[in-house]
Amino acid sequence: MRFLLHAALVLAVSATAHAATPPARPARLGLCAACHGEDGMARIPGAPNLAGQKLDYLRDALRQYRDGRRDIPVMRAATGPLTDAELDQLAQWFSAQIPSRAAP
Repeated sequence: MRFLLHAALVLAVSATAHAATPPARPARLGLCAACHGEDGMARIPGAPNLAGQKLDYLRDALRQYRDGRRDIPVMRAATGPLTDAELDQLAQWFSAQIPSRAAP
């Protein structure tokens, strides 16, 4: 029993420490933030909220936009010049943001 309590405590502390390290603000965030908001909450109608989305989903979606597998011209233009590393930074940033509820 004591071992289980110790193991649970170690897991809780390590999860908290990992969550406390936010990703660095991406250098290329500005263009994305114009529509999706710096915090991942959309600023214009029709733009999806990105805050809290799964990292792998965002990473794959950004590559698909850049490579033309998802045919959305504005997204292709926004992601076209970005490297894999820059796309990863953006995906990490948005997945780490906490979604907020819209004001009533």
